[in-house]
Amino acid sequence: MTESILVVEDEVRIARLLQIELECEGYRVSIAGSGHQGLELYQEQQPDLLLLDVMLPGFSGIELLRRIRAGDADTPVLLLTAKSSVEDKVSGLDLGANDYITKPFQIEELLARVRAALRLASGRKKVETDSWLRADDLELNEATREVMRAGRTIELTPREFDLLVFLLKNKRQVLNREQIMTAVWGYDYYGDTNVVDVYIRYVRKKLTQDNQEELIHTVRGIGYVLKDSL
Repeated sequence: MTESILVVEDEVRIARLLQIELECEGYRVSIAGSGHQGLELYQEQQPDLLLLDVMLPGFSGIELLRRIRAGDADTPVLLLTAKSSVEDKVSGLDLGANDYITKPFQIEELLARVRAALRLASGRKKVETDSWLRADDLELNEATREVMRAGRTIELTPREFDLLVFLLKNKRQVLNREQIMTAVWGYDYYGDTNVVDVYIRYVRKKLTQDNQEELIHTVRGIGYVLKDSL
């Protein structure tokens, strides 16, 4: 799918140059000439990347970055700054800009930085997508440490989270207490294996609110298994 870029730049000549060069690289490009218009187009289009001039009419690029980052920590933002504008560079990076490009710039460098930012963002999305573990209506993301069941967010302690990850990664396999303890508590843990039963009980309670089906089952004389509800 073609990636989209929003250029927020009030100098018409620079904006047009950027549009031509980026479209030649295969990107879909929109242009805004002020902070207000940039915010409107960002909200409408949800672009894959923003090229954002710091000095803009309406409100500044730094203010636009602040408003974007208030609700979006992921979309790459590259600042276009004046050569001597150290304060703007620092402010932008502190507010969450991914990179900055100093004017006047070489178009080859700008395109390389755009490619790098998009590649990094794509890699993060892939990690998050690949990190979901599921069983029935239970979902767990290892990268973001989110746990949900039927859309309900479930809060787990770090140990409870690690236990659930191990059970999900070994879904439908019967696991004895020693296996669970070694994987979750580590080889050097010398505590009672009853701690496994205690934490299984904690996790079960959190997963089965509102009369939901049990996902973690006891296998008498052996241990536990997590499997989809029938």
